[in-house]
Amino acid sequence: MKKFTNKRNPILPLEYHIPDSEGHVMSDGNLYIYGSYDDREDVYCSEKYYVVSTPDMEHWTISDESLTGEQIPWFNDPDALKYPGIDWSHPTPFIRKMLEQAAADGEDMKEKFEKQEEEEKPALLFAPDCIEKDGKYYLYFCMQDDSEGVAVSDSPQGPFKNPIQLPCGGIDPAVFIDDDGQAYFYWGQLFSHGVKLNEDMISFDREGIVDDLVTEEEHFFHEGSSMRKIGDTYYYVYADMQRGKPTSLGYATGKSPLGPFTYRGIIIDNADCDPASWNNHGSIECVNGQWYVFYHRCSRGVQQHRRLCIEPITINPDGSIDEVKMTSQGVGEPFAPGEKILGYQACGLKGKAYIGVGGLYGERLMNLAEGDEAVFRYVKSNSPYTRASFEASGDGEIEILMNGETAGKVKFHDGVQTGDEISMPAGEYEVTLLIKKAENLYIDSLTLS
Repeated sequence: MKKFTNKRNPILPLEYHIPDSEGHVMSDGNLYIYGSYDDREDVYCSEKYYVVSTPDMEHWTISDESLTGEQIPWFNDPDALKYPGIDWSHPTPFIRKMLEQAAADGEDMKEKFEKQEEEEKPALLFAPDCIEKDGKYYLYFCMQDDSEGVAVSDSPQGPFKNPIQLPCGGIDPAVFIDDDGQAYFYWGQLFSHGVKLNEDMISFDREGIVDDLVTEEEHFFHEGSSMRKIGDTYYYVYADMQRGKPTSLGYATGKSPLGPFTYRGIIIDNADCDPASWNNHGSIECVNGQWYVFYHRCSRGVQQHRRLCIEPITINPDGSIDEVKMTSQGVGEPFAPGEKILGYQACGLKGKAYIGVGGLYGERLMNLAEGDEAVFRYVKSNSPYTRASFEASGDGEIEILMNGETAGKVKFHDGVQTGDEISMPAGEYEVTLLIKKAENLYIDSLTLS
């Protein structure tokens, strides 16, 4: 178990990569976050889960392992029941595009997937969700063989035990309990499915399944179902591919937990977090009267190594949710004058730059080239800004922009900074580092004052 204090994005210590975040305030008043865990170089996720919790959005605890793939008895069991995931007989535009591209490359994508199904796989645990009922905590999970299951604990942090396979196939389970006590289960990719759970919370009648609650073609649905209720409206949050790939969290609303649902828009998009950014998955939750969106950002120039991030959001009187930008400040106030901003807290990147391993703080801005940009949101001062100090290595030149206006320029030679004067009136700013020149330039931190 690990305890730490932080309000900045990314939220967790650098060694913990917990994406696919489902945030729930449980009956003890604490917020618990359930997600998968990236610790492999070749694929998403891993064979274990950890639970993150906080009483106040500042003091955090990461549990010991709450469930492992080796505990799942049906995984890689040839005699276990099998349920299909993606429906190849009804390919969506996304699947058709994949098939066409594979065919152009001389590859049969459907055959490749079918062969993979016959191979023995590591017991990877994909995105989970959890809910409390009558003092028990039910963790719903999925695995890379398209199986869905549920395990139970007396604690919101686990460990979760006695896993039971559910009679459905797909990925990314979600669970929701309505005001009348009825529980619902959701899952699926490209097409989502929903069903009423039985009173035992570990079974349901397959005859009651409602298909196509949200779809790629009508709602830009890719995966990652998450359900909440605000007032008398049900909010279906998911990975949204309106902008070409599922880097957004979008949402649809309806007046019933099983639809129909109307597409409403995008809550947040992580496309600019890294050159390799591909997906997003998260949730919304109200904590101490404030609504937040929980999402992830990738790092290191690859799709994996995704990190938990959080932003406050606004639910408007008409039920809509304003799209918010990724920030470095996270759930805290803007960075104060003299407060060190770490390079890996950059919330927007353009060009070849990415956040990689190394430097003074474990990770830093690297692979910098002329024309690249790194964005930090936000800083705030009641006095004019006059200085910019960096911890860096290598050679280069950086133009510092604040809300798009030039505040000053700094140069580096062998990591030694030349010039630190900037000029900008008091206020709140988005800071952009525009790389004018770079030769083995690495940025560990910057401090504005």
